[in-house]
Amino acid sequence: QVQLVESGGGLVQPGGSLRLSCAASGSIFSINTMGWYRQAPGKERELVAAITRGDITNYADSVKGRFTISRDNAKNTVYLQMNSLKPEDTAVYSCNAEVLLHGSYRSREVWGRGTLVTVSS
Repeated sequence: QVQLVESGGGLVQPGGSLRLSCAASGSIFSINTMGWYRQAPGKERELVAAITRGDITNYADSVKGRFTISRDNAKNTVYLQMNSLKPEDTAVYSCNAEVLLHGSYRSREVWGRGTLVTVSS
């Protein structure tokens, strides 16, 4: 079994910053792509940012230049540094990872439960 646990969400004013963390635990052999998704009320979940094991990144246009995704492979953790936050960034942010477990021949996709980010005055 493997789990992803997000942390770092909360209430922040427009223009402020937050740093989200997502730690993977379990019998993990390796993690390929990791990413952050978000879902606002009444909207579909969308990709915010993704990062490969080789640190190749991809961002949604709406967050490009404001958000930075990074990872620490030794800790099996992915981060999302969010700067210049806007009210429209308000959403539940969920972590996703493609994980290969020890003793397994096939990778699987794992999701965290999410952490709420609220940007408001």
